[in-house]
Amino acid sequence: MEKTTQGTRWRLPAITISVLLIAFAMARWPEPAPIDAEVAKSTPTAPPPVAAVPASISAASQLQQAVTTKPLPGIRRDYIVQASSVELARSAVERAGGVVTGELTIIRAVGAALDDREFAALIEAPVDGLRLYDDAMVSTSGAAASAETYYPTQVAAAPLHEGGVMGRGVTVAVLDTGLWREKGPLQRTSYGREPRILAQYDTILAREQPDAYDAADAERYRRDIDDPNGHGTHVSSIIASSSAAATGKYQGVAPGVNLVSVRVLDAEGAGRYFDVIRGIQWVVANRARYDIRVLNLSLSAPPRSHYWDDPLNQAVMSAWASGIVVVAAAGNGGPGPMTIGVPGNVPYVITVGAVTDNYQPYNVSEYGLATFSSAGPTHEGFVKPEVVAMGGHIRAYAPDAGTLAQRFPQWVDAQSHELTLSGTSQAAAVTSGVVALMLDANPRLRPDDVKCRLMSSARPAVSPDGRLAYTVFQQGAGLVNAQDAVYNTASNCANQGLNVALDLAGLQHYGGRANQDANGNFYVMEVQQGPIANLLGGLAQLLRPLPLVEQLVVGLASTLDGLLWDGSAPASTDHTWSSGYTWSNGYTWSNGYTWSNGYTWSNGYTWSNHSADASAAPARQE
Repeated sequence: MEKTTQGTRWRLPAITISVLLIAFAMARWPEPAPIDAEVAKSTPTAPPPVAAVPASISAASQLQQAVTTKPLPGIRRDYIVQASSVELARSAVERAGGVVTGELTIIRAVGAALDDREFAALIEAPVDGLRLYDDAMVSTSGAAASAETYYPTQVAAAPLHEGGVMGRGVTVAVLDTGLWREKGPLQRTSYGREPRILAQYDTILAREQPDAYDAADAERYRRDIDDPNGHGTHVSSIIASSSAAATGKYQGVAPGVNLVSVRVLDAEGAGRYFDVIRGIQWVVANRARYDIRVLNLSLSAPPRSHYWDDPLNQAVMSAWASGIVVVAAAGNGGPGPMTIGVPGNVPYVITVGAVTDNYQPYNVSEYGLATFSSAGPTHEGFVKPEVVAMGGHIRAYAPDAGTLAQRFPQWVDAQSHELTLSGTSQAAAVTSGVVALMLDANPRLRPDDVKCRLMSSARPAVSPDGRLAYTVFQQGAGLVNAQDAVYNTASNCANQGLNVALDLAGLQHYGGRANQDANGNFYVMEVQQGPIANLLGGLAQLLRPLPLVEQLVVGLASTLDGLLWDGSAPASTDHTWSSGYTWSNGYTWSNGYTWSNGYTWSNGYTWSNHSADASAAPARQE
C-alpha cells in the first residue's frame, strides 16, 4: 500500500450531512511475478505496470512488459506461459520453437524454455489468454537460532494429546526441501501406524528427469526423496514428531497425523515458481488418494503483482478452493509494515507470524512478537497475518549433515539429530499441527470454518489498560490456542465478502479494509453495510456508480481495538495473551470487498525486480 494524501481521495459534492466519504486507495495492476523472488524486502524499481499501458501500444509490447528478464541471444531461459487452456499454451510454445518443460494444469499453464527468437515469436503471435511470467524464485522462511522444545504446550496442544486428539486420520502435505531418509520420529504415528509417510514427490527430479515418475510404477511415490537442506524435515517434525520429550509429552504438535512430503526447494532452500506450482498441483490432484486436508507452505517470496495475478498464488487459491486448508508463513521481512510475502498475501489462506518466548517457556507474560516476523497490511489492503504462533528458537528433528546444520553447527544436537531454528516457517508448521488437531476432532470443517475458529479462539496480546499490545497488522487475531480452537463453535467469521471461484475465474478480485493516512499511519476503515442507502437517501443513487457504495467507507480511521499503527517495531513489554479480549466489531477487519479500477495510488505502485540469496535475510535469534 502507498501513502494516501487528502488530495488524492475521492472528491464529492458538498453535502449537508456530516459524513466523510473516503475511497479505499488501491494500487494499479503491476507486472506479474519476475525472476529470483527469494525472501527479501521489495524495492520499488520496476517498469510501468502492464495494465497502465495505453491502448495504442501493441499486445506484443504489453506481453514483453509482463516479463522482467528477457532471454539473451541464443540462450534459453525458463518461463511460465499461461493461456486459456494448457493445450493452447503448449501449442503456442511449440509453434514458436520453444521447449515445453512441464504442464501446470492447475493454472492453465506450461513451463517453457525460450531463447530470444522463440520468445519474440511467441509474443508476436499471441493466443487467447496468453500471459508470460518469469519462473521466479522462492525460499524457506526459517533460519538457525537457540534450542527449546516447549511449543506443543505453549499452544495448548499437549492437553489435547492427553485426551486422545492427536491428528489421527488427517494428512498434512509439506511443500519444502524434502524429507530425510532417516525418518526417526516421523517413521510412525503416536498410535503406531507405520509407515505414516504416505507419499513423497520430488518436483525438481520430475523436471530434470521427466521419466522419474513413470505412470505405470505403482510404487513411484513411496521412494525416499531425501532432504539435503534440512528445512523440510525440521518443519515436518514440528508438525508431526511422535517422539516424547523428557517430560513425557510429545514433541510434535500433531503426533498422530499422516504426512505427504513434496520437495520443491533445493539444497540451499531456494526454488523456482514452476516447481512450487507443480508441487501444489500434485497435492490437489492426489488429495483424495491420501486424504490431504492441510497444506503447509513454509516458504516465501516478495510480492511482485496483485495477489490474483501471481501464478503461485493462483495455484494456492486453487488448493483452497479444492477443500485443502492452506497455512503459509508470513515471511521474515519484519518488523516493518507491508512485508508479507507470497503466498502469505493471498487473502483466503491462514498466514502466520512468529512469537518468541524470550527463553522463558513457562512465563507467558514474557512471550512477545518476534521482530523478524513480517507484518501487514498487504498491497491490496488485507490485514495479515491472521494469527501468530511460536517461531523463536524452535527445536525439532532434522538431518545433522544438511546444509542448515553445516551452516549453523552451533545449533545442532548431533546426539539427538535435532536442530534449532527460528522463523515464520516454524510458526506456520506449529499452526498446521493445530489445524490437524481441529480436523481430527471435527473432520467436517471446511477451510473457511477452520480459519474462522482458529482466529476466534486465538489470544491477542493485551496491555494492562485493556488495549491491544500489538496491532492487528502485527499479531492478527493473536496467539493460536489449540484447545480453544478444537472446541470453538464460531462460524461465518472468515473470508466474508470473498469468492475464490470468481477470483480464480478472473471475474472478480478483492481488496481489504486497511489504508494509510496522510501522516503515514495504517488504519482499518469503518464500513456500514446495506442500510447506508437509507441513511443517505437520494445521495446513495448519485454515488451508486462509485465503488463500495453498498459497503460505504465512513470516517478517517477506526481507533477501536487499537487499529491505528505508525509502522514502528514491536516494543510491548508489559502485556498478557488474553482469552477474554472482546473485539468491538468481531473480525470485520478481515473482510474483503470487490476490487475496483477506480481506486488508484497517486503515483501508482512499482514492484521490485531485485532478488536476494536465500541466506541473505535469516531470521534473528529470538
